Amino acid sequence: MGFTLLTPDEAHWRPSNLMKTLNTDLGRQLGCSELGLRLWRLSPGQASTRHRHRVTEEVYVVLEGTGRLRVDDELLTLPPFSAVRVDPASVRQPFNDTESDQLWLIVGAPNEAANTAEFTDEQFRFHYPDGPRAMPPELGATPDEA
Repeated sequence: MGFTLLTPDEAHWRPSNLMKTLNTDLGRQLGCSELGLRLWRLSPGQASTRHRHRVTEEVYVVLEGTGRLRVDDELLTLPPFSAVRVDPASVRQPFNDTESDQLWLIVGAPNEAANTAEFTDEQFRFHYPDGPRAMPPELGATPDEA
């Protein structure tokens, strides 16, 4: 068969390991080998991890809400259906400092192993230069401090 179908009722959503942000790993559920593909639902006050990659180039697409994304030192405010490509080494963090949910589609390639449960200390320091739960200044305290 030349395709794989995943319907909305079949998609497995779960809180992320580090930030507890609701997401679904579409790439894994569809059997993608070279492409990372996730939907992230950020509620008001939530953020995804502030991170970077060694080889994965990512595209961030805002599907619902007004997206907020920091890439390195640049703060972007994105209306729905905006897309941003981010180089692997740039530090990026989508976050929600609005009063409405945001839905993001994040696509990356080549797919890079990112199982934080298997990271070495050096891998953690590289991927999360400000720590694995760093929050943007717009949201204040980290989840551990709140």
